[in-house]
Amino acid sequence: MKTIVNKTHAPMRVPLPRGKVLHLGPLQTGQISHNDLDHEPLQRLIEAGQIEVQGDAPGIEATHERLRGPQAKTRGHHPPTSTPAGKGDR
Repeated sequence: MKTIVNKTHAPMRVPLPRGKVLHLGPLQTGQISHNDLDHEPLQRLIEAGQIEVQGDAPGIEATHERLRGPQAKTRGHHPPTSTPAGKGDR
């Protein structure tokens, strides 16, 4: 995956192959595949300086693994939840 950056101060629609569009806000980043870099309309935006291509970004699997926090080890019964007593259907 490659990371692209919207270098303008306006929202942008980045055309991608197969009729897809990536919407980027002002100065925001997005990820595209390596194969999408050869798309002609995308190349024109790069040459105009409106977007910048940065190096490789981690894949979705690596990102999810890194963002997941530690998991609680529960055996047997689950810990009690923090629901207020006396609320809800009786």
